[in-house]
Formats: sequence, structure tokens, C-alpha cells
Amino acid sequence: MQNLRVSIVQGETRWHDPAGNRAYYGELIAPLHGITDLVVLPETFTSGFSNDAIGNAETMDGPTVEWIRDQALKLDAAITGSVQLRTQQGVFNRMLFATPDGGLTHYDKRHLFSFAKENERYASGQERVVVSWKGWNILLQVCYDLRFPVFARNRFNVDRTEAADYDLALYVANWPSARAYPWKTLLRARAIENLCYVVGVNRVGTDGNGLHYSGGSAVIDFLGHPVSEAADEEVVATTALQAAELAEHLRRFPALSDRDVFELDSVKETRVDFGPGAYRN
Repeated sequence: MQNLRVSIVQGETRWHDPAGNRAYYGELIAPLHGITDLVVLPETFTSGFSNDAIGNAETMDGPTVEWIRDQALKLDAAITGSVQLRTQQGVFNRMLFATPDGGLTHYDKRHLFSFAKENERYASGQERVVVSWKGWNILLQVCYDLRFPVFARNRFNVDRTEAADYDLALYVANWPSARAYPWKTLLRARAIENLCYVVGVNRVGTDGNGLHYSGGSAVIDFLGHPVSEAADEEVVATTALQAAELAEHLRRFPALSDRDVFELDSVKETRVDFGPGAYRN
């Protein structure tokens, strides 16, 4: 496993303007060609976090899926972020993960934010998704998922060796500034308890509901230390995650071997390998 270059893209998402947001974020990430392996956009980056955006939800054949695949090809890097997408099962807050060789998979947000009535309009995801990219196993998560540590628990392999089932957890979010302290604290907690890197990408600005977002996007190492942290402004920043340092920490401090085993009966797990010649869905 080599170092992984991750770019956080903390932007001011336009309200209910998919075409405008694709143009805006496309301009922000264009300079990343050749200098990154993975680009991370915020939650609902084409509309902002809005229950009303459900009326304009696209399908997997729509322009945003085409756009994210095209951006992955142009940047020669994987790219991820969430959008509202309509299926026969309902509209999901869906985190897309596209790779430059045409690979595409997704994770549907499981924990819907009932405080904002997200659960009344959107369908809940039923699968925990881990993707393999550039030798790194990456857990995909969306915003409110951050508050539910059992779902994100870094598990053993089936033979109960000390190997973790993921190395990096990604959280894409629209996390209001009124709850900035929990965002900052929980990102660190997830990294410490799971002995992994955590990347959290939030937005900035004020949305159409009058909610302010103060950013705070961050790359957190396996000790809970911020390697990179953004303030309340538009930021595009690239950080190299250190594979050897992570492996050494797991060797020196094998706390995963002392963990309880939990079974989530209602949750299916999907693992997607984007390695050479691997199956893609």
C-alpha cells in the first residue's frame, strides 16, 4: 500500500442549482489533475441540503452521474460526493464514487436526519459500503452517519486477525456551524476508536434555509491529530495519507484485537475493489 493523496474540496454550494454547482465545483477541482488520487466533494453538492430538492432528483442516467465520471477521467483520480438520486425504491442521498477507468459505485446514506425531516422524504440506505482504491480500503459515510459509531466500527477480517477492514473513513457533509463542535469532535473520535485516517468534507456559506456552514473540513490521522484543517472559507487542499505510518501504528498498538464483535443483522455489506481487472458495479 502506497501513500494516498486526498483532496478536500470545501465550497459554497449554490442553492438548488445543479448545473451551476457542476460548473462551480468543476472549476475548483480542475487544477488537481496529476496531483491527487482522490477528490472529496461535500454532501448534496449539486443542490445544498434541501428536502425540496427531491422534486428535481436525477437518476443514475442523469447529468450529475455523467459529470462525476467525466471529472474522474479528466483528473485521472477517483472522485466522490453525494447527490439526491431517484430510483424505483425512492430518492436516496447517494454518495457516488467514480474512478478514472470508468468504475462507479455508491453508498446510500443510512442515518436520515429526522430533526430536519429528511426521513420523511428520502429512503434510507441498507448497505455498508467499503471500496478499495489504490490499495486503500475506504469506508463511505454521509453527514449524520458520523453520530453512529457502531455502524462505522472498524471490523476484523472473518478469521479475527488484527487486520482492519478499512484504512480510511470518508464523511461528506452539510454540517451547520451551530453544531460545529460536535463535527470537529466526532471526526477525531472516529479516527481514534477505529485506528484509521478520517477525512471529513463540509461546505461553507449560507443556504436557502438561512443555515450557515463554517466548513471545518479536515484530514485526521489515526491518533486523532488534524493533518489538515480548513477554516470558514472556500478551500481546496491536498494531503498525502501515510501508509507506512498507519501500518506501524497498527503494529505497535493493536487495540482492534481487543474489540467486541457486533452483528448488524439488517445491514448488508458491499465491498468494491477498484484494483486492476477488478469487478465494478
